[in-house]
Amino acid sequence: MEKGVKRWLVDTSKWNPTPHDFSSALSVLPQHERSSITRFLRMEDRKQALVSRLLQYALIHEVLGIPYNEIVIKRTFEGKPYLECSKVGVEFPNFNFNVSHHGDYVAIASEPLCLVGVDVVCCIKPKKESVTEFIENFSSYFSSLEWDNIINTGTYDEILVDFYRYWCLKEAFVKAVGSGLAYGVDKVEFHHTNWTNISVKVDGEPLTEWRFWLFKLPERHWVAKL
Repeated sequence: MEKGVKRWLVDTSKWNPTPHDFSSALSVLPQHERSSITRFLRMEDRKQALVSRLLQYALIHEVLGIPYNEIVIKRTFEGKPYLECSKVGVEFPNFNFNVSHHGDYVAIASEPLCLVGVDVVCCIKPKKESVTEFIENFSSYFSSLEWDNIINTGTYDEILVDFYRYWCLKEAFVKAVGSGLAYGVDKVEFHHTNWTNISVKVDGEPLTEWRFWLFKLPERHWVAKL
């Protein structure tokens, strides 16, 4: 794998720390990072937030060799993390990374040159509404082509999976460009052949320089990377 390119995935359901173990792991992070983790009430949310932060520091340390106590991670107004540092060097002129967590998994990816985005989704079945009612809440985020593909996929379970696949790709793309949902995901239209050969159009214009990968994970999870 090219230097500076990392792809890490952690199943947080396999980690059941004692209060002492969790506090010890939390203490590794700078003070300002800890409050963003402890603000969560559910332990599952705290675990994912902690693993997400730890992976970011570990990745930067491994790729760039920066001591942990010298790593400064900030976030754009839209929430994309970035390294505030002059030590990246000419070998990694556009070093950037992206992280995501949902369900049981936390994913992180980095690139030395290209923009990178990653998103994880868990295909959670709605409890208080039907699949149709649930996805209708998000219909405005999809193009007419995408929406037709979703609702005509087949069974309700297949419809839900296709909905999450498209959503995962859209999230990964807007996270890569650093704008979040404010980018206007309705104008981002994905095309594919059986979920391979994935390509994207924005406002009807093909973006041929972008490459996308979509992978199935255990327990109804998917991860998209570009």
